[in-house]
Amino acid sequence: MTVDTSAATWHDAPVLPPDDPFYATPPGIEALAPGTVVRSRPVEVALFGVFRQRITAWQLLYRTCDLDGAPEVSVTTVLLPWGASGPRPLVSFQCAIDAVAPQCFPSYALRRGAWTLGSIAPLELPIIAMALEQGWAVSVPDHEGLGGRFGAAREPGYRALDGIRATLAFAPAALAPTTSVALWGYSGGGLATAWAAELAAEYAPELNIVGAAAGSPVGDPAAAFERLNGGWFAGFPAAFVAGLRQAYPELGPLLHDHLDARYRGLLGEAEERSTFALLLRFARRDVARHLRGGMGELLAEPVLRRILADIEPGTRAPAAPLLIVQGVNDEVIAVADIDAHVRRYQQAGATVRYLRVRRGSHLPLEFLIVPAVLDWLTDRFAGRPAPTGTCTVASVARSPRAIRTHLVFVRLVLRMLGGMPIGGMDTGVSPERAGLCRGDSEHAHVVADAAVAVEC
Repeated sequence: MTVDTSAATWHDAPVLPPDDPFYATPPGIEALAPGTVVRSRPVEVALFGVFRQRITAWQLLYRTCDLDGAPEVSVTTVLLPWGASGPRPLVSFQCAIDAVAPQCFPSYALRRGAWTLGSIAPLELPIIAMALEQGWAVSVPDHEGLGGRFGAAREPGYRALDGIRATLAFAPAALAPTTSVALWGYSGGGLATAWAAELAAEYAPELNIVGAAAGSPVGDPAAAFERLNGGWFAGFPAAFVAGLRQAYPELGPLLHDHLDARYRGLLGEAEERSTFALLLRFARRDVARHLRGGMGELLAEPVLRRILADIEPGTRAPAAPLLIVQGVNDEVIAVADIDAHVRRYQQAGATVRYLRVRRGSHLPLEFLIVPAVLDWLTDRFAGRPAPTGTCTVASVARSPRAIRTHLVFVRLVLRMLGGMPIGGMDTGVSPERAGLCRGDSEHAHVVADAAVAVEC
């Protein structure tokens, strides 16, 4: 693969997924096993679509299914450390897509030449690169599917798990069927991670999933819809409704009956706007002003009640250990919703470590928890016993180990801007990370560090 640090031109820009023949569904996919690779291609990854990355990358179109089990295809972007060869652990990283528009799908937004303004996936590429720096392989599925079905039940998990199957079966990745696999995601990606963790034992029991780390995984989508409506983050409920009406056809007539033409038109805009553009367009917009019978009447509709019950995670106990992290003062996802989500898992018998963080707003916290998540995943890949219980800490960023890892993160971003190789030449772990490991025990991470705990 030819890589340089020059900026991409518009002539290099990839076409959007709906216009890209690579995404086309071939006939006869119902005869294929879930996770079967339909087609593949090498791709170039770029930070913000501009700065070419020395990351070995392919995209796989594979057979999966929707929330009702109907066969369909989806795409995952498979990433390896530059120059990597041979077996290694695999992380399935579920991006916080949080939109319906195809320009927000990771398979588009991570590519060189992509127009990434307003999408979240490019912001998460340095976090993905931190996983590559550990020597791990990474699968980044389009967990909303080709239709951008944001918020739908189960199917994000199916797509992530089938993306793992496809990655393990893809010969150039050189991964064995018994490869240790971990799941990781934040916000909408945390919700997709929760679905994958819940469904893995039943849907993909052959996968060796050793753990799942979910940051701010929504917990109660219905409660989040009501709480965010009319506020600065009202764009999330709008994207949520736009995605749900793609996944649940029965929702369309209900919305037509209750919403005025103005808001229905805005939902059409929501299907085309990037995540941050949505937040700007819908800021402070209250859907109740567009309802013919009020919010209470809409939420009382049996069709909507059934959908809202269907999309709530936490009804199954994941077989793999879980790390769940949530900001106590998160302005987007309420800590009470995640508290209840964790309780459902605990009551179902899951192995859960729940870290509640007092400092850090929603988006910054995704980056602040990276050291804790990396160390927790490292322990799972090493086969160490998973900790359990709930711990509330003041911060995840002030311990010496966390500070050192964040400095490694900053240097990594600078290396990415300079087009330097990510993951080294197959050393299994980056030189900076190796030095960090030599100077600090892998067990001394913030998840279990009493020195930073406010109450545990």
